[in-house]
Amino acid sequence: MDFGQIYSFLFESIEGIIILVVACLIISGLVAAILEVRTRKIYQDRGPRKDEWELFDEEDETADSDD
Repeated sequence: MDFGQIYSFLFESIEGIIILVVACLIISGLVAAILEVRTRKIYQDRGPRKDEWELFDEEDETADSDD
């Protein structure tokens, strides 16, 4: 197989395009996982900040109840 046949298979056939898309998804997933692990090692959990806004705040639920 020469370069022309490989190029033709990858970019001119449906099977080749599917292989390229799957390969890109796998590579980007691996890169994202590696970067996530490195980020967690650098920025360890320091606990919640006092001024941090929470989406599901428990105080709001008690104010809306009709007892």
